Amino acid sequence: MNKELLSYALNYSSPEDKVLAELNRETHLKVLYPNMLSGHLQGKLLELISKMIRPKFILEIGTFTGYSAICLAKGLTEEGKLITIERNDELLEIPKRYFQKAGLDEKIEIITGDALEIIPKLKQTFDLVFLDADKKNYVELYELIIDKVTSGGYIIADNVLWYGKVLTKASPSDKETIAIQNFNNLVKNDPHVENIILPIRDGINLIRKL
Repeated sequence: MNKELLSYALNYSSPEDKVLAELNRETHLKVLYPNMLSGHLQGKLLELISKMIRPKFILEIGTFTGYSAICLAKGLTEEGKLITIERNDELLEIPKRYFQKAGLDEKIEIITGDALEIIPKLKQTFDLVFLDADKKNYVELYELIIDKVTSGGYIIADNVLWYGKVLTKASPSDKETIAIQNFNNLVKNDPHVENIILPIRDGINLIRKL
């Protein structure tokens, strides 16, 4: 999407709330690779999807500074809970502070560590999963979480267009591009799901478990 169309889309969408706007600014001022933040357009989409589903349990893989977790948690049921997994414990002060500012700290639990080790230990089943972690592990993470998603539940996978590199024949050393291509192929050919790739920002794969 060119910058003018993006500006138009943002201008005619509901405005970013104050807590998220503050988090957006702080992330860009203080954190490396701030483009990893979901941002307003994608964040609002996550929020509205969550509000449509009204999930009781959400799993997020990849917390970063907490923007997407706040957006997703807004759709939780009254008794609902979001578990977010982040391997970089140096980042956690920011999301914890903003979860409290958003009034969602009691609904969001942060688990620190490797998602590949943590997910098999989780006892819950999830109505909604947001996958936004190490791209090289997308296939393995999908295989771990698919059985933990309720029938009719959703997985939202971010960065599935990978800066347009999915259109290229990746070199053997480009493991992230190869992993995203393999992930998209796996989802397309999985008879247990239906999906659509949305060309928003770096691409979102919206997956529904049958």
